Amino acid sequence: MADYKIAKTLDYKGLKCPMPIVKISQEMPKLALGDVVEVLTTDPGALSDFPAWAKTTGQLVLESKQEPGLITIYVKKAK
Repeated sequence: MADYKIAKTLDYKGLKCPMPIVKISQEMPKLALGDVVEVLTTDPGALSDFPAWAKTTGQLVLESKQEPGLITIYVKKAK
């Protein structure tokens, strides 16, 4: 993992699609430009949902990593 300065960790474990995307969409306006959030989720759909959401909203997915029972996604506020 690259060394990101995490502005906030968002725990979305146990939430099913589309709730992780709905919730991060509510959080992004609260962040400063350039902030990086760490999203913790158990929804396998997040691996495709987050990049698609980032593309349509102008945000940036820096990295996704998958471990047994946990997906961690790092999102940078880009606009």
